[in-house]
Amino acid sequence: MTLNIDRGLAKTFAGHIHWRACGSGPVVMVSHINQQSSAVMVELLQALAPNFRAIAIDYPSHGHSDHIDWQPGIEDYARCVVEVMDALKIERAFAMGEAVGAATSIALGSRWPQRIDKAVLINIPYFSDADTARNDIADIAKVRPSDESGFPAPRSIKFLLENDPEHAPMQPTQSWMDRINTAQLEIGRDRWQAMGALAKFDPLAGLAALKQPVLMLYGENFIYGKHRALMQAKCPHAKLEIVPGGRFCMSWERATDIAAHARAFLL
Repeated sequence: MTLNIDRGLAKTFAGHIHWRACGSGPVVMVSHINQQSSAVMVELLQALAPNFRAIAIDYPSHGHSDHIDWQPGIEDYARCVVEVMDALKIERAFAMGEAVGAATSIALGSRWPQRIDKAVLINIPYFSDADTARNDIADIAKVRPSDESGFPAPRSIKFLLENDPEHAPMQPTQSWMDRINTAQLEIGRDRWQAMGALAKFDPLAGLAALKQPVLMLYGENFIYGKHRALMQAKCPHAKLEIVPGGRFCMSWERATDIAAHARAFLL
């Protein structure tokens, strides 16, 4: 059954932040992947809705949130989540996110432990050093086409799977691809802000600072899954689970499975 999605804007230090929400119960604050938006998290919100009030924001410059003209950090995205919680009068919540959203959830739990009770970290990204970050971002940029002004150009499923399968779900649909292309157009020339934030974020230090219960979910085929033992070593109390056959964008493609893992861990 498709459930209604509530939407709104919250005034924050980074301008108005757009949010989507669904369901009722304990609150889960959901953070999205780089260069995407909460529109790609709708399936996850609905999968969580029978047990939770699931709320997903659009980062600054993403989706329907205001654009910013400065380079944010992952901590700024986390602060936006907290200020949306403040605007909605939410005192405590669970944190959940994939990729950049996982980094944001790490920052939430480590910087605002009094607000975050547990964290579900999906496909944690990791650049082992500055050179790796530059090279990985450059490789991604090569397969994210744009016009001569730098404005993003749409991609087809065929182009994505042939050129950048590591950053695609196993079975992308046209609905998903349309939302990805829309998100690219919405962020426009600011689309590298989140990658710039991720390149300067230290997930190992963030994980070491987490004191609340943590669930790490990795897709079996996730590009940075090779670092999961290192991630868990920095947060030894974390529970680590593998999603068989999963790759990237599991929060969309495997929304039902992710919600089941979350339900078992959070409740």
